[in-house]
Amino acid sequence: MKEKLKNLEEALAPISSGNTLTIGGSLLRRQPNAAVRSLIRRGVTDLTVLTWAATTATDMLAAAGALRRYEGIYTGMFSYGLAPNFRRAVEQGAIEVRDFSETAMVARFRATTQGLEFMPIKTLLGSDIARHNPEQIRPFPCPYTGEPLQAVAAAKSDFTIIHGYVGDKYGNVQWPIVRDSDDIDQMMASAAKRLIVTVEKIIPHEEIMKRPTLTYIPGNWVEAIVEVPYGAHPVSCDGHYDEDDAHLTDYLARSKTAEGANAYLDEYARRPAGHDDYIAMVGGLSALRTLDVQP
Repeated sequence: MKEKLKNLEEALAPISSGNTLTIGGSLLRRQPNAAVRSLIRRGVTDLTVLTWAATTATDMLAAAGALRRYEGIYTGMFSYGLAPNFRRAVEQGAIEVRDFSETAMVARFRATTQGLEFMPIKTLLGSDIARHNPEQIRPFPCPYTGEPLQAVAAAKSDFTIIHGYVGDKYGNVQWPIVRDSDDIDQMMASAAKRLIVTVEKIIPHEEIMKRPTLTYIPGNWVEAIVEVPYGAHPVSCDGHYDEDDAHLTDYLARSKTAEGANAYLDEYARRPAGHDDYIAMVGGLSALRTLDVQP
């Protein structure tokens, strides 16, 4: 088996301005924030981003002026309210947005996974979502019954970035026995052209082999795997740690203005040399461990 273990900068090095990225995570869970901060630090911009239920990762990219186009089901801050930087950029016309329902976005990734250019759906019939997106949602008659259907375009991207739980040096990623399940990261991974996974911990391959049925991303899908403890901070990683309420509250307070959001990115994304420096900036591992989910 080929070893896929890299550091964060090496793993993300192939991503450049103008790329299309699929970004995993759901709401305040497992947003690949360490990876996004690294891209912002490097100055990657002009991105098209496909997501599921997006929060901090997408909002930080919007604050950095790195987001050109967005396709997904939701961008906000869940229980914390709106995504201020994303909303502001959309209102100013800086981000082109294409909205999809949950079922339509699932269909898009299923199409890619199956090597198809589109997937037939019914769920957006009569919807303004379809009316405002004729290039990716097109009506057609069912070839068997003649009933109206819609063809939703496959979700294609240059790179997919997901933050997972644990994995080995070969890129096999496992989820915990107890977890939330309101995401489509596994589907995103199976549809990926080039998949980069950050995980909380790299474990021995022998540990993976003890519970093979917990492997939800096999190593042959993965281009690079990176150990990034607290890589979703300030949001949570289910089974590992909860979201950092104080940090999220501060982020939203600063993000009331573009200047405040830019100062936040200077402090927590651009100035730190890497993820270790970021951990030190937020109080170190001792502070973050207070967020840990107790067994």
